[in-house]
Amino acid sequence: MQRSVFRVAFLAFLASAAPKIWAQAPGGSKPASSNVRNAEYPLVSPDGRVTFRVRAPTAQKVEILPLIGLRANGLGKGAYEMTRDSEGFWSVTTPPAVPGLHYYSLVIDGVSVADPSSETFYGANHEMSAIEIPEPGVDFYLPKDVPHGQLRIFWYLSKVTGEWRRVFVYTPPGYDIHPRQRYPVLYLQHGGGENETGWPKQGHVNFILDNLIAAGKASPMIVAMGSGYAVRAGEAPSPVVPASPGRPSQEVSEAVEEVTVKELIPAVDAGFRTIADRSHRAMAGLSMGSVQTLSIGLHHLDTFSALGVLSRPPVEDFNPGTAYGGVMADAASFNKRLHLFWWSAGTAEEGIDTSVKATTAAFDKAGIHYTFVEYPGLSHEWQTWRKSLYDFAPRLFQW
Repeated sequence: MQRSVFRVAFLAFLASAAPKIWAQAPGGSKPASSNVRNAEYPLVSPDGRVTFRVRAPTAQKVEILPLIGLRANGLGKGAYEMTRDSEGFWSVTTPPAVPGLHYYSLVIDGVSVADPSSETFYGANHEMSAIEIPEPGVDFYLPKDVPHGQLRIFWYLSKVTGEWRRVFVYTPPGYDIHPRQRYPVLYLQHGGGENETGWPKQGHVNFILDNLIAAGKASPMIVAMGSGYAVRAGEAPSPVVPASPGRPSQEVSEAVEEVTVKELIPAVDAGFRTIADRSHRAMAGLSMGSVQTLSIGLHHLDTFSALGVLSRPPVEDFNPGTAYGGVMADAASFNKRLHLFWWSAGTAEEGIDTSVKATTAAFDKAGIHYTFVEYPGLSHEWQTWRKSLYDFAPRLFQW
C-alpha cells in the first residue's frame, strides 16, 4: 500500500515536468497566481472558471476535490471528475468559482495528493493545494506601491510547553525609521487545522495593513500571530470536544490561555516597541481562533480592550448573562470595559451565520454593544476573513 501511494504521488510529480499541451480552456484564461513558477495549469478564466490539468497516464480515475473534511468551499460542493486524453493528460473545467483562495486536493485512484502545479498551504492539518480566484475590482489584500511594513519571525521559549514557539510579527511601515515610536498590538489567531502561517500566507495580513495604513484608514499597529495549539510539557494532546458557551471546548485549553496571556504577550512586549496596556491591545481570530478570542479575551478584560470574532462555530442556546463566567451579566459595565466587540460571518458558512445571528439577537435583548458584518455568498474560508480584517482593523485603537 505504501509503495502504491508513493507511485501515485510520483506520477503526479511527473505531470509538472512533462511537456504541457494546452487543454480547451475558456478564452482569456490565465495561469492562477497561486501556481508554482512557470506552471501553466490551473488556468483561471475571466468569469472564474478553472481548468485543471495533470498527467497520470496509468491512472484509472482522477478527480479534483474542493473540500476540507465535510465542508464545501467556494470552488464547489463536490468532486470534479477529470477526463483523460490519448496522451495521458487528465483535465476538467469547473463552473465559475467564488472569488478567493480555495483549498483542493488532487485524487488519483482514491489517493489524495497535492497538485504539483500549485503552491501548498497549511490547512486541514497538512500541506495542501489551493487556488486563488481574483475578485474583479478588489485589491485591498494585494501588494501596492505604498510604504510596506515587515513580516518578522520571532521565537520564544515557553516554560508551559517546554518548547520553542514561533510567532509571525507584522511591524508597520517606518517601524525601524522611528525608533522612539511605540505601537498598539493586535493578537491575531488562526483557525483549526491551520497554523501561524495562515494569516501571513493565506490571509495577506501585511498587504491589508500596508494598504489601510497608507490610505489613512487604520492606525499603525503591530500584529502578532502565534500558534493556537499548546500542550503542557510532558502531557499528551487532548481531543477537541464540542464547544459550549461557558468555556468553549478544548480548542481553548488552559495551556493555550496561559501561553497567550503569561508568555506570548510579555515576549512581544519585551521584543517590540509596544504600548503595553489594555487600551492598546486587541485580540481577534477566525473559527477556532474566534473561540479562543472569546474565551481568553472575555476572561482577561484587564488585558484586552477590543475583540474580533470571525466565523465563530455554532453554539446553541447562548445566554449572555451566564456565558464566560457571567462577564456580560451587567451590560452597562461590560460595554464600558470593552471598546469594540466585533463579529463577522459569511452567508454561505454552514450553520455559522445563523448561529452568530442568534447570538447577536441575544446581545440585543441583553443590551450588549457589538458590531456585526455579514459577507454575502462567502464560505468558511479566507476571502471571508480577509474582508473581515479589512473592516475590523480600521476600527481599532480609535478611542
